Amino acid sequence: MKKIMLTGIKPTGNLTLGNYIGVLKHLKDYQDEYESYIFIADLHALTLPIDPKILNQNTRDIVAFYLASGLDFNKSHIFLQSSVSEHAELNSIMINYLYMGELSRMTQFKEKSKNMNYSAIGLGLFAYPVLMASDIILYDADIVPVGEDQRQHVELTRDLVRRFNSRYNTDVLKEPKAIVNKTGKRIMSLSDPLKKMSKSDPKGDIYLKDDEKTIRKKIMSAVTDSDCKIIYDKENKPGISNLLTIYSSLKDISIEEAEKEFENANYGTFKRAVADAVVNELLPFQERYNQIINSNLINEALIKGRDAAKIKANAKLKEIQKVVGLYEIKQ
Repeated sequence: MKKIMLTGIKPTGNLTLGNYIGVLKHLKDYQDEYESYIFIADLHALTLPIDPKILNQNTRDIVAFYLASGLDFNKSHIFLQSSVSEHAELNSIMINYLYMGELSRMTQFKEKSKNMNYSAIGLGLFAYPVLMASDIILYDADIVPVGEDQRQHVELTRDLVRRFNSRYNTDVLKEPKAIVNKTGKRIMSLSDPLKKMSKSDPKGDIYLKDDEKTIRKKIMSAVTDSDCKIIYDKENKPGISNLLTIYSSLKDISIEEAEKEFENANYGTFKRAVADAVVNELLPFQERYNQIINSNLINEALIKGRDAAKIKANAKLKEIQKVVGLYEIKQ
């Protein structure tokens, strides 16, 4: 029996090169080895205000991006979180097994709420990790490919699994393992290499739908330093280190190999090579996206994925309901 992989992307903004390198580029590598459940985390998108039209369009885009990245919906189950009601149902159970102190220590919550009036923060933002844990638990996920910033949430899920299983003397919940791609696990902004590329910096983010001219302009304008050495040194040369990470990730080579390739190059030559690597990767990807976005493939994938996900999720939800003592009505 195949092990299970689960991952999801939240449709809250224009996806970036960071999303592509960190997750999208690698998803197709899992679908033959693992039973893959790959979803659009649209319920998570509601934890902060979002325009309904943007949410709708972003959702379509992500499905198209999944397919353009090489996912085959006959091998991988691609679905909307909101179309499988078991996610919300399990969340209402699991919210009782994580504690206020744990949730308040989550780095992502602290970052997203630091400039907000505490009394006006939605419960969904605070309890975000509970729903994420429910997403993972429902499918008995063995591995969860995530960005570096989500690793903490998977670790919290592991804590929840151990706590729940211990309380009920059961092994009904499986402990997942976070998988973070070693190369390119954290792509930084081109305008501020101390900040993650995160959908909200038009100058520093390369968006997956940017045209070639825009991509090249952003990379050639990337912040670097006054030195002339192309070496990986995150502390002293964050801009160059970030460009090396992007290049090596797209070329599927090590950072050391990239350093050696450019040991005698100047910054202009190096940036042009990075731009070429990004353009050569994204333009074919965009061509596939454009073929998919207005086709019926999106609905076909989502219907097929939803039906498969509901079977798996419903069976696991019933197991958990039985363990906690919820009464089952006999038909």
